[in-house]
Amino acid sequence: MLDIFFSEVMGTAMLTLLGCGVVANVVLPRNKGFNSGWIVITFGWGIAVFAGVYVAFRSGAHLNPAVTLGLLANGSDFVGATDTTAAVPPSFPTALVYIAGEMVGAFIGGVIAWAAYKTHFDEEADPGSKLAVFSTGPAIRSYGWNFMTELIGTFVLVFVILMFGKTPAGLGPLAVALLVVGIGLSLGGPTGYAINPARDLGPRIAHAVVPFRGKGGGDWSYAWVPVVGPIVGGVIAGLLGKAVL
Repeated sequence: MLDIFFSEVMGTAMLTLLGCGVVANVVLPRNKGFNSGWIVITFGWGIAVFAGVYVAFRSGAHLNPAVTLGLLANGSDFVGATDTTAAVPPSFPTALVYIAGEMVGAFIGGVIAWAAYKTHFDEEADPGSKLAVFSTGPAIRSYGWNFMTELIGTFVLVFVILMFGKTPAGLGPLAVALLVVGIGLSLGGPTGYAINPARDLGPRIAHAVVPFRGKGGGDWSYAWVPVVGPIVGGVIAGLLGKAVL
């Protein structure tokens, strides 16, 4: 179990380091990428997923509690069998190991992203822009509809990942990365598309811990949306995938 835990820690840390990093590059002042826009952010997150999947190959690279719980609901192996390794069958205790690794890794990635951009955090006057580096927030605050957006986006993520397993495309991490880019471009506008409880909550906790000038609050009243919405969406995708496949 330790190899699964540390694989998810490393992969999710890479995911959030590069993902939070691209947001910092776009929203914090005096960066080379300042104001470069939403498309840069979506492609940056896609590449972050691509890198994280490769890093966490030993554990099947879930990197996301919604994916882990979706696979559990679906009854799919957490890691498929290969010529050299046995499959990891789905179980709730094993899912908890995955989720723990994902949360720890997401926190670590957020802290490292802060370290990379520390001087720029100190330059930015707007606390909201600083928080946006770490976690998502809605364009229009409506908790029910924000929840629905996160549910739909994560449903698409997990359901299509399950379909990848049934097709001979062989694109692997690239397919998942392009899927995340597509979700960001198509469904990311209302909430910033967390579609991953660890990706949002881990760095949000990091924001509360790391020091920089002019820090604001963590918008904790909203924090349940990018946690619960993706979990529900992932589980629905897993159950529906089990029913139709």
